Amino acid sequence: MAMDNTVTVTGNITRDPELRFTAGGTAVTTFGLACNRRWQNRQTNETEEQVSFFDVTCWSSLAENVSESLVKGTRVIVNGRLEQRTWETQDGDRRSKIEIIADEVSPSLRWASVEVTRNERRDGGGGGRYQDGGGGGRYQDGGGGRSQRSQPQQDYVVDEEPF
Repeated sequence: MAMDNTVTVTGNITRDPELRFTAGGTAVTTFGLACNRRWQNRQTNETEEQVSFFDVTCWSSLAENVSESLVKGTRVIVNGRLEQRTWETQDGDRRSKIEIIADEVSPSLRWASVEVTRNERRDGGGGGRYQDGGGGGRYQDGGGGRSQRSQPQQDYVVDEEPF
């Protein structure tokens, strides 16, 4: 019986991505992701909120692009798989956590605009990177091709930002 372990989450980065390299030279980047869920309580008519926090791990060219491009506070969409890690502390306690191993990471375009610029391939992998320059960002996609710039929405209101 085949089991599908694919997850897609949208949220805000809670800490700047941290790039490291394995002993074999493979890039690995980790960052935190907060996903908010809001709903109306039918009994009290008040809005309630629940926040879930995830650790996200990216490998190879995706890891390098994420670490170069994303910062704390950026709203992203992460697609990947769930993986559980278990370890033992120095006191002998067993701990475990579930993290997301990312296949794709991209900026959310609900409250932002981006410029797509394709960059040269690195070590046989595509992948993209997002740069936020303050007045809209740039998402650079690994491949080859043309660039296009999205114009910011004219009726954009800062108070509507989710982050």
